[in-house]
Amino acid sequence: MSNGPLPIIIQGGMGAGVSGWRLARAVSRAGQLGVVSGTALDVILARRLQLGDPGGHVRRALGHFPVKAAARRVLDRHFIPGGKAESEPFRLHQIFSERPNRQCEELLVMGSFVEVFLAKENHSNPVGINYLEKIQLPTLPSLLGAMLAGVSWVLMGAGIPRTIPGVLDHLAAGEPVELRLNVAGAACEEEHFTRFDPRGFLEQGAPDLARPRFVAIVSSATLAGALAKKSNGRVDGFVVEGFTAGGHNAPPRGIQQLADDGQPVYGKRDMPDLAAIRALGLPFWLAGSYARPGRLREALDAGAAGVQIGTAFAYCDESDLSADLKERVLAASGAGRSNAFTDPVASPTGFPFKVVPLEGTLSDDAAYAARTRVCDLGYLRHAHKRSNGMLGWRCPAEPIADYVQKGGTEAETLGRKCICNALLANVGLAQVPLAGQKEKPLVTSGDDVADVARFLKRGANSYSARDVIDQVVHGAEPSHAPDPTRQETPHG
Repeated sequence: MSNGPLPIIIQGGMGAGVSGWRLARAVSRAGQLGVVSGTALDVILARRLQLGDPGGHVRRALGHFPVKAAARRVLDRHFIPGGKAESEPFRLHQIFSERPNRQCEELLVMGSFVEVFLAKENHSNPVGINYLEKIQLPTLPSLLGAMLAGVSWVLMGAGIPRTIPGVLDHLAAGEPVELRLNVAGAACEEEHFTRFDPRGFLEQGAPDLARPRFVAIVSSATLAGALAKKSNGRVDGFVVEGFTAGGHNAPPRGIQQLADDGQPVYGKRDMPDLAAIRALGLPFWLAGSYARPGRLREALDAGAAGVQIGTAFAYCDESDLSADLKERVLAASGAGRSNAFTDPVASPTGFPFKVVPLEGTLSDDAAYAARTRVCDLGYLRHAHKRSNGMLGWRCPAEPIADYVQKGGTEAETLGRKCICNALLANVGLAQVPLAGQKEKPLVTSGDDVADVARFLKRGANSYSARDVIDQVVHGAEPSHAPDPTRQETPHG
């Protein structure tokens, strides 16, 4: 288990690549917990290499990967000196299955390794990684990659990650691991697994690895209690996320009702019982609009160890959200015109998904209607049992005829958006389909996006991660004075 003091601020693991290594590194060097997003790191690694790896960061990290031959194979397959032409598509991504081949495993392991390695480079403070339980197939190899790079914390939400603590225990000991898959249409007694053997992957045998702390992201005391008591290993704490947080939200309890503007209606039943969570005796952090003035003190007074903050960090200099999207959102926020819409159908997962309405993105009805449906990444596909008893995979955002042919209904496809491609477009890694028009972004943020411009100094059009920390921790205007809580090596 990782030792050391608990952070007051956990930086959220936002989208795919928004909370990349630069942001996590900046937050960790400032004495808080920087967290990289673990979503789609395999395709992010491949596309960065196809862009020529500006700055050489990916190649530098791969130079430290313990299996040199595997790192060389990844470079040989994906690195393009000088980068691909802007109009040229990225190479097609190999969609993985419950039995990923060696090429898929190498990208998954090295994607997490590279991101954590770079976030930890030249300082000694802890770094975390955030995964989604609903994206199951990449999880096992990805966890090994993060642990090989020395990740200190693993955070996971969007599901019930009851078996992940045990997976971490086995990976730390170099032992094979398995993860039961959620399969629609399977009988209760049926079990389907994806498996991974670190010993075979590492060729020389698996080393003993430090077991990172595991923090589950939950929205209720009931789920927190179940995970604390019924997980197959140690749970080290919780992030308790409210419905104003960005990304995926837990659906409202009870029968869903929609407001006049089409958003789900949340009420008192959706407020977490903090007394019950506190009684579990594990540290917890509160998330959802906790970057606002006075809310850190409110969380601490409620017994929390601190807060998780996402939206405020998403628009800072160090995040990998594209500069154009940051500028547009900050300008709208400063003018009082920015907001988050909780879309009940956008996400293929079925969870409500926070969207920032921006012209020209998939939140724009015209841009959405103009896009040709395609499912060429497959992270949010659902496993289902086919008539022959084998596993099949489908996504409500794929071409409608394909989804229906796989046993889905057309009603389930209405309004669904390809979040996989859109989130990569958010960070400058948009695919260029054969038709020649780049995939459109889709920006997600919490309700704090309405006034995120408050972090700007007078006359400035951008702000840093340190500015966010200063305002949240010290309740002051942004300052670059030394922070006595900062811990880093002399060369950091």
